[in-house]
Amino acid sequence: MRRTRNVKIVATLGPASSSYEMIRALFEAGADVFRLNMSHGTHEDIAGRHKVIREVEKDIGRPIGILSDLQGPKLRVGAFANGSEELEEGQDFRLDLDDVPGDATRVQLPHREIFEALEEGATLLVNDGKIRLRVETFGPDFAECKVVVGGTISDRKGVNVPDVVLPLAALSAKDKVDLEFACELGVDWLALSFVQRPEDVFEARDLAKGRAALMSKIEKPAAVKAYDAILEASDGIMVARGDLGVECPISAVPPMQKRMVRKCRATAKPVIVATQMLESMIESPMPTRAEVSDVAAAIYEGADAVMLSAESAVGQYPTEAVGTMNDVAIEVENDPTYREVIDASRGGPKQSVADGIVSAAREIAETADIKVICCYSQSGTTASLVARERPHVPIIAMTSKLDTARRMALTWGLHCLQTDEVDRFKAAVLNSARASISEGFAGPDDQLVVTAGVPFGKSGTTNILRVAPCDESLIIPADPE
Repeated sequence: MRRTRNVKIVATLGPASSSYEMIRALFEAGADVFRLNMSHGTHEDIAGRHKVIREVEKDIGRPIGILSDLQGPKLRVGAFANGSEELEEGQDFRLDLDDVPGDATRVQLPHREIFEALEEGATLLVNDGKIRLRVETFGPDFAECKVVVGGTISDRKGVNVPDVVLPLAALSAKDKVDLEFACELGVDWLALSFVQRPEDVFEARDLAKGRAALMSKIEKPAAVKAYDAILEASDGIMVARGDLGVECPISAVPPMQKRMVRKCRATAKPVIVATQMLESMIESPMPTRAEVSDVAAAIYEGADAVMLSAESAVGQYPTEAVGTMNDVAIEVENDPTYREVIDASRGGPKQSVADGIVSAAREIAETADIKVICCYSQSGTTASLVARERPHVPIIAMTSKLDTARRMALTWGLHCLQTDEVDRFKAAVLNSARASISEGFAGPDDQLVVTAGVPFGKSGTTNILRVAPCDESLIIPADPE
């Protein structure tokens, strides 16, 4: 099955999308990667969905990526004697470690780490920022606050601390158990929540031991400040705009998104734009015009993927949400302005042989009558570099490693295929010609560009390019060795 757009779609699975029929329908509607949210559902639930995805993959015959999203530490207030209270602007309110049920003057905050990191004047946000508190005085086990924005506060609402770097690891005890479970299950990507510093990524990498690629979710101001270092430490990035919009000024989120997407592209690492993209479709079969514009904006920026969360996990119209995203992507990518924007944003330093090879592959494909670029890539490096160029022609990413094909399913423009292992470039060219025809990208009279790294099987050796005919009978005499 060939997609007619380049940006990828990530669909979250949940109670509304756990059956074989629904997961297959989501794939056929346009989903390329499925997200398993470790914040919801048991390990048994997650394993069941994973199994069904692999059954769909086998039946369809195309690699499907699976992203496991770790929950991260959850900071919440305690319980109230009456279940909830009303806080008025200007009143005093205390947070402390006392587990006595709260009232209108205080409540438990069972996180000593927060009190240890506070500063006078720091902001505390409760219930997704609906309530805003300013720290007046504090100690190792309390914080006396002034209510800046009031409202209803109730049992176990979440707390955000945007002004300070908290002395908390990104991986909780639950996350470490979930990480091992997901790696043993065989997921392709691990999404890390609560990332504040590159050391958070290093810890996860030590635990994953190469069994899954690591994607850092950028959802805290501290992560934005340390973004370059976090990007370098990660295999991919998720722009998690929900928490970013709570902890940062909402007006700052769009330019943050644009900068993060562009830096990911420069480093040839995939980036997902996520959160509330088609949220109205949880309950409506039609999105709002603002939501469609939001999806379109991420595509115009060059994001590798856009993501659905509750829309496909618990919504009433999961396939319609995926279909809408697919339709928007096709319309945007057929707009001449899209190509102008993407071409104008191409750039960055070209410092290696591999950079030169993939740049030449794009230029040749766009100058001559080339139908497709084929990349042989055992680790995914060659294909990712070609995708970074955002060529006008399709890209077939070929690898003998199924886990590499699944992982590359997240990257812009890559049509991923698992092939037989090759040890000679001639065999790679032959396989590329056959795949170009069988997958519907070219005909026997067309030409293709083939890139690879020789010797085969060695990562990071992209060093060869050939323009070849799709007719394999013309390849063999020209390259007898």
